[in-house]
Amino acid sequence: MEELAERIRKILFDDPNISERKMFGGVCFMLNGNMLCGPTNSGMLMVRVGKDLEDEARSKPHTREMDFTGKPMKGFIYVEEDGLQNDDDIRQWMAFATQFVGKLPAK
Repeated sequence: MEELAERIRKILFDDPNISERKMFGGVCFMLNGNMLCGPTNSGMLMVRVGKDLEDEARSKPHTREMDFTGKPMKGFIYVEEDGLQNDDDIRQWMAFATQFVGKLPAK
């Protein structure tokens, strides 16, 4: 989890609108106070994509529904390790998530 978190930090470090918050037993990255993404203990990345973009996100390779609580969480997906092989993969997921999270009012 920490290795993936460090990779995300290196990508997002210069964005003043990004912060970190302890959530879900780890760290989540927040955009303007709204959850953007977070690494999981199993090496996956949970990504907030919103309900309208969820089907599009799930059509991409190495994704699955986020079922953190045992039930699917609408508007969130998991990206498996195979979909996070290089930093460009992470950058693409940050850009995808920002399509939804970037439109939310700041908290």
